Amino acid sequence: MPNRLAHETSPYLLQHADNPVDWWPWSEEAFAEARKRNMPVLLSIGYSSCHWCHVMAHESFEDQETAEYLNAHYVSVKVDREERPDVDAVYMEAVQAATGQGGWPMTVFLTPDAEPFYFGTYFPPAPRQGMPSFRQVLQGVHQAWDERRDEVTEVAGKIVRDLAGREISYGDAQTPGEEELAQALLGLTREYDPQRGGFGGAPKFPPSMVLEFLLRHHARTGAEGALQMAGDTCERMARGGIYDQLGGGFARYSVDRDWVVPHFEKMLYDNALLCRVYAHLWRATGSELARRVALETADFMVRELRTNEGGFASALDADSDDGTGKHVEGAYYVWTPEQLREVLGEQDAELAARHFGVTEEGTFEEGASVLQLPVRDGFVDAGKAASVRERLLAARSERPAPGRDDKVVAAWNGLAIAALAETGAYFDRPDLVEAAVAAADLLVRLHLDEQARLTRTSKDGHAGANAGVLEDYADVAEGFLALASVTGEGVWLEFAGFLADHVLARFTDPESGSLYDTAADAERLIRRPQDPTDNAAPSGWSAAAGALLGYAAHTGSEPHRTAAEKALGVVKALGPRVPRFIGWGLAVAEAALDGPREVAVVGPSLDDEGTRSLHRTALLGTAPGAVVAVGVPESEEFPLLSGRPLVGGEPAAYVCRNFTCDAPTTEVERLRAVLSD
Repeated sequence: MPNRLAHETSPYLLQHADNPVDWWPWSEEAFAEARKRNMPVLLSIGYSSCHWCHVMAHESFEDQETAEYLNAHYVSVKVDREERPDVDAVYMEAVQAATGQGGWPMTVFLTPDAEPFYFGTYFPPAPRQGMPSFRQVLQGVHQAWDERRDEVTEVAGKIVRDLAGREISYGDAQTPGEEELAQALLGLTREYDPQRGGFGGAPKFPPSMVLEFLLRHHARTGAEGALQMAGDTCERMARGGIYDQLGGGFARYSVDRDWVVPHFEKMLYDNALLCRVYAHLWRATGSELARRVALETADFMVRELRTNEGGFASALDADSDDGTGKHVEGAYYVWTPEQLREVLGEQDAELAARHFGVTEEGTFEEGASVLQLPVRDGFVDAGKAASVRERLLAARSERPAPGRDDKVVAAWNGLAIAALAETGAYFDRPDLVEAAVAAADLLVRLHLDEQARLTRTSKDGHAGANAGVLEDYADVAEGFLALASVTGEGVWLEFAGFLADHVLARFTDPESGSLYDTAADAERLIRRPQDPTDNAAPSGWSAAAGALLGYAAHTGSEPHRTAAEKALGVVKALGPRVPRFIGWGLAVAEAALDGPREVAVVGPSLDDEGTRSLHRTALLGTAPGAVVAVGVPESEEFPLLSGRPLVGGEPAAYVCRNFTCDAPTTEVERLRAVLSD
């Protein structure tokens, strides 16, 4: 008999709809039920492609005996962290404060007033490695609730008071300058792994936002060390197992320091951010590897994540059927020498094993290997390698595919729009730009209401019930700004402005300029979440600073510029101390320090060859955060085009920065020089 989750749109919640646990979605009704029955709430938070979430579900939530105990003594609430990042953030902060660590699945016990008092992540079905079993935890918490209620509520109240005292206010700090950005670079240099690329040890996550900072810092200062760290890290990742050598696209992270064995789930946000980084690396260096990876990653997103409605799905699972009916992590992606021989024959299998680093002992589990491109002596014919790759990809497509989380998340689609628009423009792939436009159209049509308020998610063409959070407004605005620069369609700038205005009105503290993750009129939780650090994706705070800065450069709006500068105060405070965790904030600070530059390209039409050459040159400029407007003279599509005539009847480019403008130029080489100065 399906439980209450059967009516939800989240793929993660629907995975639990047939559990014997009497799940509730996050709702006031669930807490009212807990008050009525005078019992605690079990809050379980996870997401669709989370491996250990699936493990705990199978071991405990599908177990009839465990479910009966839960149903008798708890009101059980299941939350998709990707649908409700606000709920996740509030309780993750509590878990980390209490235990020093966090992760998913997240297991939190609450009073009927939603105050947390006991925490954990994954609990096994039987005691293991010092961990109590899930049943032991349930029995212990039930006993404490029954016999020591006063103590439990006192602990819960203290936790909530402690969280309330963690308000962040960096609004009075100034925008970071040369010194802070140089200190951030020095800090990254200390944590850099020169043998393997990347930062820190295992597990190793692709540092996409830090890489963006390094590329922008090099563009502004000429610092060769910054470019080398970015380039070497990108090459190591692209040659490693974290990158899908057959189908393109990146896994979530590497379990080892060498990028060999990934955690195989593929997330939209990682691939959008990395696609853009590799495109920008190509723009800076002309690297053929960067070009290939940017295009393959863009093609992966369109081929495997695009939904029927034109948006992009959230993720592909790490696990899939290994052909025996058993779900195994990485089964879709790994190969044994025998499997290579079955597909390729003896001779080509030997070549493939050398080329992709497949060994008899294996680099993964049970003798299987994750495909890599190890740097080896000798030469593999490019045509032969391409043929082998195509045949292996075709054979892999016959395997049971990993599950796909089909929900469309506004923020992550914003990141994908920016990546696809720029990659399409750089490499003359109009189909990628069209895919970006289609996703943007879906967001406008389905996620934006008449007041330009965003809904966070949709699925199968139906909008979800949850309001957008700061990262949704900021990342979608970022995507629309990139689309405006690439297409020359001012409507995208207009939509970005609507979203930026919501950031000012509903997410910004009017006194300090600090930013909150939820709107002032959003559902009240035990605390209003507020996190400026960049983790798997840019924080709402950093992303908002970037979108506000870009919009101000396009329009000259002083309130948006001032808000961006106030928001960057947090980067001045955190950048020199923890640069790995505020990479996007540092990248935005580079743009602010550079201007950012405002480029207006005018021509008789967008199809005119001279106009197109200047426009392409402007888009390929490496100046950090530069904004580009293109159109006919006196067009009302973009404010930057106002008062900008043709020069001698020819297309011209105007470049301004910090209230000062260069003389207009009709020459591509001159424009290129100005934008790389």
